[in-house]
Amino acid sequence: MVHPHRVLAAVATLATLASVAVAPAPASALAAVTVTVAAAEDVFISQGEPAKSFATATWLSVCGSSCGGTAAGQRQALLRFKVAGIPADAQDVKATLEVVSARTTDTTISAHPVTGTWSEAATTWNTRPAVGASTIGSHTGFTAGATAKLDLSSAVQADGTYAFALTGTSDTTTVLMSSRESGDRGPKLTVTYTPGTGEEQTDGPLPFTPASTAALRASGKKVFGHYFTPYPISLDNAAPENDYYARNYLKPEGESGKHAAYGGLLRDRPLGRAPIAADYALTDLKTEVKQAIAAGLDGFTVDILSVTSAHWTRVQNLIKAAEAVDPGFKIVLMPDTNGLASVDSATLASSIARLAASESVYRLADNRLVVAPFKAEGHTAAWWSDWMRTMETAHGIEVALVPVFLDFAKNRDAFASISYSFSNWGGRNPAANANLTTAITTAHNLGKLWMQPVSVQDERPNQGIFDEAGNTENLRATWKGAIDGKADWVQLTTWNDYSENTQFAPSGNAGWTYLDINAYYLTCYKLGCPKITHDVAYLTHRVQPVAAAPTYAQTKLMKLRGGSTAARDTVEVLSMLTAAGKVSVTVGGTTQTYDAPAGVSAKTFPLKAGTASATVTRNSATVAKVVSPYPITATPYVQDLHYRATSSGR
Repeated sequence: MVHPHRVLAAVATLATLASVAVAPAPASALAAVTVTVAAAEDVFISQGEPAKSFATATWLSVCGSSCGGTAAGQRQALLRFKVAGIPADAQDVKATLEVVSARTTDTTISAHPVTGTWSEAATTWNTRPAVGASTIGSHTGFTAGATAKLDLSSAVQADGTYAFALTGTSDTTTVLMSSRESGDRGPKLTVTYTPGTGEEQTDGPLPFTPASTAALRASGKKVFGHYFTPYPISLDNAAPENDYYARNYLKPEGESGKHAAYGGLLRDRPLGRAPIAADYALTDLKTEVKQAIAAGLDGFTVDILSVTSAHWTRVQNLIKAAEAVDPGFKIVLMPDTNGLASVDSATLASSIARLAASESVYRLADNRLVVAPFKAEGHTAAWWSDWMRTMETAHGIEVALVPVFLDFAKNRDAFASISYSFSNWGGRNPAANANLTTAITTAHNLGKLWMQPVSVQDERPNQGIFDEAGNTENLRATWKGAIDGKADWVQLTTWNDYSENTQFAPSGNAGWTYLDINAYYLTCYKLGCPKITHDVAYLTHRVQPVAAAPTYAQTKLMKLRGGSTAARDTVEVLSMLTAAGKVSVTVGGTTQTYDAPAGVSAKTFPLKAGTASATVTRNSATVAKVVSPYPITATPYVQDLHYRATSSGR
């Protein structure tokens, strides 16, 4: 059940899941406030006249791809608004786009986020910006001279500059007044809100007020967790103290001793739960979907290892779970060329086509099916090109290929002509993630989107290798690369690959801590960094020095991967504070103090045998305290290099 390269998981009890949701602040007694802003820039672009600028037109045209009966006549309108004056503690924020129609038409227009740069004066169809696949709001039916309204509340919740594209599917043109029309009937954005009371978020597991699922999804930037089917929440529906994980994966003698050489297959596991009735496998997958939604993810990239086995059944059930919980949570299909090495092109095409029938499987706005093969170079670009042709001719499905490479530099040019986006599997240590913007820029220069891998750590007992993550340094470095490089998508690697210890999912060794830290950076990536409203401290450390010898007779020990950041023995305090505070850190009976600034900061201390804790005080009052439940020892039973994590917020 072990795979040589794998990715992310999430597991928790329903009670733990419930604790993620932050209750909405009570409605304020203050009167609602309305702010209306006219479009700062607006223009339409025409596929039929791809090099022409319509910057002086007094109207905006929106039309589908068959506009006017032509094969390529699509028209889109681009709008930009600059919103100012909404306080940080505003509640019940609602944003409405108002457009005035110049014609009476029974058509529908939809608003999408614009993720690329553009200007009113210079933009043509040929130079148009990237447009997000998600629909923020829509309106059907237009009357000449009347105002039509689209609800854009999910995308506009605070001050900022917002850009939208208006698209349509009808071959009849929807004509709207532009800001250049003399009657002041151009597009307007009206924002209403209730002033806050100043008491909105003072407690909760996260150090900031989480954005709504709708607001996060309205962003054109997407975050997916890589789901690895060998490690669901439960393999046998037994009690966690005696289930398959406990009996066979976490013990050196498990599975008849086949993992004894490396001290057992796993060092961590999904959070356990009591046995449940009915279809426990599907129920558990629904739980994982809920966990991922609560953590802000847009969906899962699901590793397809087989088209016949239990892994195939889990892929199908994961899609069913997403359908049942929230079809807006998308599943990206990821055929794995390692696991599917013996599967021929026609069989893979028919299998993928069956999955693609679900509304939860991710498609672009133009209905292309997103397929992101893992280790895409396992087949040649010509093989994938033929496979995509089979998908279209035999199954009527056009594919947007997003190859995930193990070696991006070596394979990018060969795949450029057939790919919609690029990605790579990436490294799991700060040294490997020091110059992430280079690959992103290269992809963008080739006209491709980029899906950036974001990771916590990587320790593989069965392969005898580990990366030095440097506590949370690797996680922070990969997010910095995604944000600074303006990556279009992110893949968390992984959601639940416990054999490689790369999981973000709620687990025995970390609870929700890594997902909580991730939520902050995910919000920074999608919406801009949120205001810290609640003091939280996170503590991470290993339970043994790297060089400590196990007392169990392991014959295979993990060694540092070549090129990795140097191994280190440290306890890290990652603090997210509303204001500066004093931090006292105790490791193995030794206490040290330091002054932590407001905002996000990290500081490390030497690892020592014993226990670890940290307390944050301000004006002599304790504002955050975290005590690790994981003892540190110089004589571990088996070699265990997986970083534990604890939060003061839970």
